[in-house]
Amino acid sequence: MTRIRIEGLLAAFPKLLGTGKQHTYFETENVRYVYQPIEALYLVLVTNKQSNILEDLETLRMLSKLVPEYSVSLDEEGIGKTAFELIFAFDEVICLGHKENVTVAQVKQYCEMESHEEKLHKLVLQSKINETKDVMKRKASEIEKSKIDKNRGDKGGFMSMGSGRIETSLSEISIPSSGSGFGSGSGFGGLINEVDSFPTKSKGRQPSSATAPPKGSGMQLGKTQKTNQFLESLKAEGELIVEDVKPKAGQAKAATALPTDPITLTAEEKLNVTLKRDGGMSNFDVQGTLSLQILNQEDGLIQVQIETGGNPGILFKTHPNMNKELFSNENILGLKDPNRPFPTGPAGDAAGVGLLKWRMQSADESMVPLSINCWPSVSGNETYVSIEYEASATFDLQNVVISIPLPALREAPSIRQIDGEWRFDSRNSILEWSIVLIDNSNRSGSMEFVVPPADSSVFFPISVRFTAASTYSDLKVVNIIPLRGGAPPKFSQRTNLVTENY
Repeated sequence: MTRIRIEGLLAAFPKLLGTGKQHTYFETENVRYVYQPIEALYLVLVTNKQSNILEDLETLRMLSKLVPEYSVSLDEEGIGKTAFELIFAFDEVICLGHKENVTVAQVKQYCEMESHEEKLHKLVLQSKINETKDVMKRKASEIEKSKIDKNRGDKGGFMSMGSGRIETSLSEISIPSSGSGFGSGSGFGGLINEVDSFPTKSKGRQPSSATAPPKGSGMQLGKTQKTNQFLESLKAEGELIVEDVKPKAGQAKAATALPTDPITLTAEEKLNVTLKRDGGMSNFDVQGTLSLQILNQEDGLIQVQIETGGNPGILFKTHPNMNKELFSNENILGLKDPNRPFPTGPAGDAAGVGLLKWRMQSADESMVPLSINCWPSVSGNETYVSIEYEASATFDLQNVVISIPLPALREAPSIRQIDGEWRFDSRNSILEWSIVLIDNSNRSGSMEFVVPPADSSVFFPISVRFTAASTYSDLKVVNIIPLRGGAPPKFSQRTNLVTENY
């Protein structure tokens, strides 16, 4: 059948359609029109006069069931937006002019089946993205190392300062869930304590003044036109692209402070918590490590004096090379052989030498700094979802992001009420609820949004990420003791909690 023939048949339909008739079909000399009104539109099936009218009506009923499944609004604009989806669905029902024995569920399953070519394209695209990220990280690391080596070479002489830095990071948790109905969950992550040093004079060393590194032109990473086009195409598909931004003058100092410290102490805590969807906690486990990194060999003969928060539930365990009696009696970390220096490492080695480990387990649900309650309910053709958070008074949380999974949506959900900001990730079908700061003024908050009908289990598991300035172990470095004598180095301490979303 030619295109002109099809257009002629469709153009004749409005003229042949009568008013006030109850029939759902009419015949011409060669064809039969079987139709059904759908609000302001008509669904028309054109067959020859030799076809079975009962089978034609059954086919028309099947097609009429598929239209509201794929079209959000039953008007000309809504049908136009989902034209291709409707064509693919109709093609599963009618094959070579004959009706297939399928149901609505089977048609939706056939249309949603994955394509091997599409999966292969996504894998290739992801591999290119990963390769580009690896190259960028490698080049950035080489540039940073070259700057540090050049800075150390320009200073020369002896080092006249000792420093200590303590970093504590605590990983994040995810909230698994099962079942239906009311649910709760939370996720939070890692603590970072950083101790920045102040320069001090020590006996037996010649003081030297610190000079700013000389300005010069080094290696620069630029974007080609092809790279820009590639990134723009990813943005158009909904992918979140984080581009490199040149730091400001104040930020540049903070970025280069970490690798230039001669002594760095890193305390890392990993917190694993699992909260049940219907309330209660099934797992709470904290694991921490304290490691030491020394850039210069002459700074290796030291001891580290720490202070803990006195939590009886935390069990500490020193490295086998540490003096256990010294730590038990005076909370000082030092080698068994005091004449043996700590090993040194490069600035890019963030692991360092392990000194101390600790662990804490608890069944007290009040120790969780943030909990989430989710209440989905179906009303008619809509699902109302109410989310609320409750934060513990022990922690002040910054940059809180609560990620709620949603059913596959073509458009963003309708937000009825929210305490904070929201963002819809259409690519992964996730609604992100963000609160800049949670303190005593807003220990609790809520959000309500509306989506099409969906099962309550779709909105789980909920994950959370945030930053804070408190720790469970409250481990602090009180002093760094040089074994060669001299005044102990002065340092300041900064605490920061960082999480990641899994």
